[in-house]
Amino acid sequence: MSPALRAYQYNLLAYKRTWRGSLTTTFLYPVLYLAAIGVGLGHLIDHGSNKAVGGVPYLWFLAPGLLAGTAMQIGANESTFPVMAGIKWLKTYFAMLATPLEVTDVLYGHLLWILTRVALASGVFLAVMTAFHTVPSAWAVAAFPAAVLTGAAFSAPVMAFSATRETDQSFVVLYRFGIVPLFLFSGTFFPVTQLPGWLQVIARCTPLYQGVSLCRGLVLGRPGGWDALGHAVYLLVMFAGGVLAARVSYRRRLVQ
Repeated sequence: MSPALRAYQYNLLAYKRTWRGSLTTTFLYPVLYLAAIGVGLGHLIDHGSNKAVGGVPYLWFLAPGLLAGTAMQIGANESTFPVMAGIKWLKTYFAMLATPLEVTDVLYGHLLWILTRVALASGVFLAVMTAFHTVPSAWAVAAFPAAVLTGAAFSAPVMAFSATRETDQSFVVLYRFGIVPLFLFSGTFFPVTQLPGWLQVIARCTPLYQGVSLCRGLVLGRPGGWDALGHAVYLLVMFAGGVLAARVSYRRRLVQ
């Protein structure tokens, strides 16, 4: 087994003892979101027309946006407090480094685990979407790796940021002025064309907009060709840049 997989195995074994605590975010939230907003609010939006938003029912429009938004949130959640715990509270990173593992092994092992969590949540969300009959195209299968890529594009940069923090107060700022505004204004709940012109430009430049557009196009059977490729490249570049930044910040923080 490679050294990075040893670090990954630690997270997997720990999750086997704590998985019940993630049932709400992984299984219950998709049902509540789709039922309350997609079905409840969507019934009012679709009143008088079953193709009220973008030529499709509101529930069809909403579901893939929530898929990408959930991937972002899981990736960010797993890249903040668990990283702080590994460095300051539980010091599991330092315990790993007392073995033959290197800093990059610790980083890659944890990052691989975060992607596993994103994949689990995305797979469950897609299953719930299918149960709600919001998957009209076979292209939706490709929305699974697209959602994982969206989570990856956030997790690596946030890991790099978390490794530089001394307290968890910075995470409050990150969520309040980063994650939450992105979730609300990147096309998850309504088309960005409803925003003022200057806000549309900003929204289209955000990483979550890329993930939402990519997932929505695939789920609805409108992959978009070059547009989809552009969204994927944007997310891949963000992920790769985050990994490089995390290598630097982890080494500075963990090598005494």
